[in-house]
Amino acid sequence: MRELDVLLQRYLEQRYPSASEEEQQAFEALLELPDPQLFAYVVNREQPSDSSLINVVARLTHPDA
Repeated sequence: MRELDVLLQRYLEQRYPSASEEEQQAFEALLELPDPQLFAYVVNREQPSDSSLINVVARLTHPDA
């Protein structure tokens, strides 16, 4: 999905380098998810059960936060 690629690329360039190790691991875990699942998280149709994933999804969708 192109939209997801844009969000993920922006996070990777802007936030990943300065993120904590835990946040980097959570981002990497998100990358392992199927696109439909990740999309459901991004559009707030579903919420991850893992709090570290919730934080990364929030940073993906609200990059200025």
